[in-house]
Parts: sequence; C-alpha cells; structure tokens
Amino acid sequence: MTIFMLTATIGIPSLMAYLQHKWASFRLLFNILGVLAAILFSTIAATAITNIILEDVVFMTTIHAVFLNPVFLITGAYLGLYLIYRFIMMTIHERDRPPSL
Repeated sequence: MTIFMLTATIGIPSLMAYLQHKWASFRLLFNILGVLAAILFSTIAATAITNIILEDVVFMTTIHAVFLNPVFLITGAYLGLYLIYRFIMMTIHERDRPPSL
C-alpha cells in the first residue's frame, strides 16, 4: 500500500503537469478544482472546530471525527496532489528562466 501511495503521489501530479502542458484548458480545470477543494476543505475543518468550541467538548475523538467525512478526505487528497503539481510547474518555470543576480 505504501508503494502504491508513493507511486500515485509522484505519478498523478506528473500526469497533471503533462496534461496542462499539452492542453491549456487542463491548467484552468486544475486551478478551479484547487480553489473549490480549498474552500470545501477549510469550510469542513472550520465547521468541525466551531462545533467543538460551541458544544464545549474538547476530546481528541471529537475533532478526529472530521476524518470520517469523505468530502474532507477527497478534498485534502486533491490539495496535496495539487500542491505537488504546482511545485513541479514552478520548478519547470524556474528551470527555463536564465539565472539572474
């Protein structure tokens, strides 16, 4: 399972970089999905924390219940892959620029 996750973590962002290089519309799609994922992820996290504060139940199991939310897990996974994809794109962009002082 670890090898699968490592392979996917390298392969999917690399595929994203390739697709956006071939078709510019993928760049817009990946960015829109990144924004939507960030909004959903942060809203779910903020709602869970707000409920804990309002209900005054500060237990470790209470806050960790957010990990049972599939939308939270999917958006978090996409944000992780999207971040690596953006790092790849920044690296490619900086590699193509001439060095400056």
